[in-house]
Amino acid sequence: MDADHLLGGVSYVDMEELSKKDYTMSSLEDMMALVGGFNGNNLWGMDNERLDNNDNSNMPLVIIDGVKRPSNNVLPSEIEQVTFLKGAQAVVLYGSKAAKGAILITTKRGKVDGLRIDANANTGWYVAKEFPEYIGSAEYMTLYHEAAFNDAIAQNNASALEKLKLPYSSQEEIYNYASGKNPYRYPNVNYYSDDYIRKAYNRSDATVEIQGGGTRAHFYTNINYYRAEDLINFGEAKDNYTDRFSVRGNVDLVVNKFITGWANVSATYYNEHKNKGDFWSDAATMHPNEPANASPLLPLDMVDPNASQTLSTLGKSLNIIDGKWFPGGSTSSRSYAIADCYFGGKTQAVSRQFQFDAGINYDMNRFVKGLTFKTLFSIDYAANYSLSYNNKYSVFIPTWSNYNTEDAIVAVSQPDDEVVTGTMTMSDTKYRQTITWNGHFDYDHTFARKHHVTGMLLANMYTTTASSTYHRYANANLGLEGGYDFMGRYFFEMGLAGVHSARLPEGNREALSHSFSLGWNIAKEKFMKGTGIDDLMISASISNLKDDADVYYSGTKYENFYLYDAVWTDQNTTGFSWNEGANSAVATVSTSGRNPALDFVHRKEFSLSLRGSFFDKLLRMELTYFNTDMDGIIIQNPTLYPSHLKDGLNNSKFSSTLNNDIQNRQGLDFSVTAQKQFGQVFAQLGVVGTYLTTEWTKKDENKKFDWLKDEGHAIDAIRGYKCIGFYTIDDFNYNPEAKAPYSLKEGVVTSSLGGKIMPGDLKYEDIDGNGKIDTNDQVDLGKNGAYGAPWTIGVNLTLKYKNWTLFMLGNGQFGACAMKNNSYYYMQGDNKYSVNVRDHIQYVFADDDPYKITGFVNPNATHPRLNAAGVANNNVASTYWMYSTDRFNIRKVQLTYDFPKELFDGKWVKALSVYVNGNDLLTISKNRKIMETSIGYAPQTRFYNLGVKVTL
Repeated sequence: MDADHLLGGVSYVDMEELSKKDYTMSSLEDMMALVGGFNGNNLWGMDNERLDNNDNSNMPLVIIDGVKRPSNNVLPSEIEQVTFLKGAQAVVLYGSKAAKGAILITTKRGKVDGLRIDANANTGWYVAKEFPEYIGSAEYMTLYHEAAFNDAIAQNNASALEKLKLPYSSQEEIYNYASGKNPYRYPNVNYYSDDYIRKAYNRSDATVEIQGGGTRAHFYTNINYYRAEDLINFGEAKDNYTDRFSVRGNVDLVVNKFITGWANVSATYYNEHKNKGDFWSDAATMHPNEPANASPLLPLDMVDPNASQTLSTLGKSLNIIDGKWFPGGSTSSRSYAIADCYFGGKTQAVSRQFQFDAGINYDMNRFVKGLTFKTLFSIDYAANYSLSYNNKYSVFIPTWSNYNTEDAIVAVSQPDDEVVTGTMTMSDTKYRQTITWNGHFDYDHTFARKHHVTGMLLANMYTTTASSTYHRYANANLGLEGGYDFMGRYFFEMGLAGVHSARLPEGNREALSHSFSLGWNIAKEKFMKGTGIDDLMISASISNLKDDADVYYSGTKYENFYLYDAVWTDQNTTGFSWNEGANSAVATVSTSGRNPALDFVHRKEFSLSLRGSFFDKLLRMELTYFNTDMDGIIIQNPTLYPSHLKDGLNNSKFSSTLNNDIQNRQGLDFSVTAQKQFGQVFAQLGVVGTYLTTEWTKKDENKKFDWLKDEGHAIDAIRGYKCIGFYTIDDFNYNPEAKAPYSLKEGVVTSSLGGKIMPGDLKYEDIDGNGKIDTNDQVDLGKNGAYGAPWTIGVNLTLKYKNWTLFMLGNGQFGACAMKNNSYYYMQGDNKYSVNVRDHIQYVFADDDPYKITGFVNPNATHPRLNAAGVANNNVASTYWMYSTDRFNIRKVQLTYDFPKELFDGKWVKALSVYVNGNDLLTISKNRKIMETSIGYAPQTRFYNLGVKVTL
C-alpha cells in the first residue's frame, strides 16, 4: 500500500537526510521530537501492553521491509525512512495486530552504479546525571535509634524505652563510626563513591556501508560493531561490557522488463558481559554500616600476627585479592552485591538473530494498465541464552580486639564453603521463529488525465513459535483498499480487512474491519490562486477496526486463549464431588463460565485532518483531531452476576468473560515546519506535539460512592488521598499509665491504613465523612501519563552556514504527575535512609516527662516522623508524595563540519565530515532532581560524542 495516498494520520521521517546532521544510536531515538502523535512508546495514546512485539518493547506494531520485526534489531544507519501510521484508516489493511497503530521502517538499498563505500566511526562517554544520596553510618544509627524510640513511646514499651536510653551499645560506638578511625571495623560504605563507580564510561561504534551495482542488479551492505562499557568499576564488574556485531545486506535484481526481485538478510550477534549480583539494588537497600563490624574487604595486615589459626584459615582461601584483602561479612550479610562482584563469578547474556526475506515484483501493465503484483516470504529466527561461571564463596566474619588503642582481628569464622568453578553453565534459553508471507495486487492509473484510481488487494499472514509457549501466535488477514481522486482535488478512500483470530470462539473468529475517508484539496480550486497557499488538504475518516490483542485477561490460565470457555479444575478445597476416588481432599470447582459470544475489541474512530503548505513551502503544517473508542474491553467476574454465581456456590465461579468496558481517547496531533534562506544562513524550525485526553466512558464497577468510580475519569488516573498536613500534638490525649499513652481526641479523624498513628504522621481528608480514613476516601489526584502526558511537545532547529550545520532537538511533557513511592522517600522500618530524612518531624519532650511530646523541633519539616515498626498510613499514594512531571529536555545538540568538496576532486576520498554532539544535556523542570535520580537501577546518563564520516 502506498502511504502517500492515505488521508491524514500519517507522518514520515527521512532518516538518510536526518543522519547528515544527527547521530543516533537506536532506530526510534528522539522521534517524539520529530513526529506529532508519537510519545516515544505509543501512537495517539494507545495501549500496546499486550502486543506481541518480539522484543518486549511495549511499542506499536513495527514492520521492517514488509515484515513484522522488533525495532531494536535495526540500526539508524540501516534505515532510509520511518513512517508512522497513527490513524485507524492508515492501518486498516494491516489486520487486527495493527489496530493500535503501526510503524513502518524501510531499510536502505543499493542505488548507485559502480561502487561506493561510506564509513562512520564514533566514540563517546556516558556521564551520570544524578546519584542517590544516602546518609552515613553514624547518622543512620542515630536516626534509627530515634525511630525505634518513637515506636516504644507509641506502645509505652518500658523495656524498650530503657534499652533505648542510649543509642545502640553506647555513644562511643556511634563516635567510632563517625570518626572514620577504623573503617574496616566501623564501615561507612558508600556505594556511589569512587571505590565502586567510574566518573564516565566509553561507548564506541563503527559502521561501513557498501553499495553498488549496474544495469541488472544493485546491492547494499551495512556492517556495524559497537561496544559499551559499564559504570561499575571494581571486581569482575570492572570488565563489564556490551557489544553487538551486525551485518545487513540486500540485493535487487532485474530479471526482465516485467519482473524484478529482491532478497534481504540480516544477522546480529549481541553479548552482554556482566558481574554477578544486583549492585544497583543493593546500593538502594544495604545500610552504610553493613556488613556489621566488617567492611566488604578486610586487610590481611589487620590480622593479629599471633592468630595462627586465623592466618591458616585465610591462607587456604581461594578469594584473597592481590594477596592483601579478604571478604568481610556478618551472620546477616553472608552474601551481598559487592562480594558477588568480587567473588561470585560472571555472566554473559547472549542474543543471536537471523532474518531473511525475498520477494518479486511483477509488472502486469501489459495485461491491465497500472496493475502490479508483489509477494514476499520471510523467516526470522532469534535465540537467547545466558552463560555463567557460578562460583561459591564465603565471607569471613571477624572477631575484633583492641591492643593499646589499635584494633586487630584475632579470629574469623567461615560460614560457607568456597568453590571456584571452571565450568560455564547455560541457562535461560529461549528461541523464537517467525514465518511471514504476504502478497498483493496494486492498481494505480489515471483516466483522461483527471480520474486517478488506486487499489490494493492483499493477503497477509505470519506465525510465531516461541519457547515455553504452547499455542503459536498467528495473524492472518485479507485486505481491500480503493481510492479515487479527481484531478488531485477531491478524494475518496476506503479500506476493508477480513481478520481472523483463534482467541475467539468458533463463529466469532472472523470479522470485517472498515474505514472510509473523504478529502478536499482546497488549494486546487480556482478561487485559491494567488493566495500564497501551495497546498491545503482537509480530510475526514471514520473507521471500525477489530482488535484481538486485547482479547486477554491477566491471571487466567491461558491469558490469551480459551477465555470464552467454561473452565473446571481440581483443587484441594471444598467443591463438587465427582467421585474423585481415594483422594477425598480433591474437589472439582468451576473458575469461569462459558461465553460463546465473546468478540473482538473494536477501535471506533473519527478523525479530521488539515494539511497545508504556504508561501512556496516556507511554512508547512498538519493538524489532526482524533476521537477513538476502544469498545468491548474484556472483563472477568462482571458485577451483573449475582454473588452465588461468583464465589458463593462450592467455591466456584460461573460468571463468564464479557466484552463490556469502553475507553475513549481524543486529542490533537500537530506539526509545523518553517524554513528560509537568510543570505548564507539556512534556517529550519520544526514544532510537533500532541494534546491527549483519556476517559473510561463505560466501566463495569460497583462502587459505594461516585468519587470512587473510574467511569468518567482518565484511564491513567492516580487514585490516592488528599493530605491536609501532619497530625499534631493537639490531636492527641496523653495518659502515661495507659498501654497506648497517645490516643486521638474525640472528633479527630482516625486512620485504618495501617500502623499506630502518632503526632507527625500524615493526616488525610475524610471524604466520606465517617470519621475514619480508609479506601473509601481515595479520589482522583491527577494523571500519571502512562499513555502520554496531556501535552507533549517536540522542537527541532537546523542552522546551516557554509559548511557548518548546527542541529538542536528538544522535547517536553506537561500535565502529568507521579508519586515519590519508593524507599528513597518512604523511610521507615529497616529502609536505608536517604538525605531526605534530615528534614523529618522530630519531637520535643517535656522536661519533667522524657516520654511526653510537647511539640515538634521543626514543624515545617517535609518528612513524617521516623518509625522502625512501619506505619503504612504514611506510605500510600497521596498529594503529599505527588509531584509534577512537567519538563522540557534539551535532548540533542550536534555541530557538523563538512569539508569542502573541492578538496577531494580526483581523490580516492569523495567526502569527509566531522561532528561533535551531546545527548540528554539538560532537563528544565522544578522536579528535575527527582526525575533524574534512579533508585535501585543504574543511573541515568548524559552522552558526549565525537564522530567522523568518510565517503570513498
